[in-house]
Amino acid sequence: MTSRPFSRTTPPTSAGAQLRHLRQQAGLSQLDCALITGLSQRHLSCIETGRAKPSPGTLHNLLTALDVPLERCNDIFLASGYAPRYETTPLTSSSMEVVRDAIDHVLHANNPAPAIVLGAQWDILAANTSAGVLFDLVGLAREAAEGLNLLVTLLQPGGLGDHLSNAEEIRLVAWQRASREALNNPALAEILKCLPAPYSAAALVNELPPLLLTRVESPLGELTFMSTFTTFGMPLDITMSSLRIEHLIPADAKTWEVMTKAYEQAQHSQ
Repeated sequence: MTSRPFSRTTPPTSAGAQLRHLRQQAGLSQLDCALITGLSQRHLSCIETGRAKPSPGTLHNLLTALDVPLERCNDIFLASGYAPRYETTPLTSSSMEVVRDAIDHVLHANNPAPAIVLGAQWDILAANTSAGVLFDLVGLAREAAEGLNLLVTLLQPGGLGDHLSNAEEIRLVAWQRASREALNNPALAEILKCLPAPYSAAALVNELPPLLLTRVESPLGELTFMSTFTTFGMPLDITMSSLRIEHLIPADAKTWEVMTKAYEQAQHSQ
């Protein structure tokens, strides 16, 4: 999933000015935004200029239509005189049991293809059995699939990045994606400061394939994977909005065969 990067510049302080800034940043006219949200253009204009105060429901409607990160939404609710609306609930909380069950289901269903759950800072929060199998195939500790930071293991020497035959391409794409996310994530920005930047952008200047594959070197030969992401639709919690599941889908028959056999062996050994 791709998202529009938000500006590093300090936004206006009043709620109406912030909404106008976000609408303009989204490339929407007042009429476009009014049509999407069901508001009248006049009412929207009054909200942006401070002549009218939006209700919490109207504010939520506007912010959702503009695809504003929930942390930023809380700032705008405060600027409007309301309490922050969106919480950051720990994934281990009892109220998140249904979320954990859903994650477990998706992870298990992805076997024998690897899958990992990533948090806002690219920490690996959970992984399926096949992710551990893949780590084992390249000579890394199988249990290391959980508890690692994906950026760190891709970019720092000694990690998973060292076992990629197209490491420059993958590292560059990961660095660029994380850099965009870091515009609104100070903790992620701090992690990036401590990591080596990719050497060159030359890896992606030639003719590009329709999809960048992850190519893993293993004793059984090169394994190729397509990467897809699963996210929660319509999240109303900051933790849920940051969660994503990366699926590494085998891209050829050989990779499917290797992963299937290795997964079955792992199952028998448990």
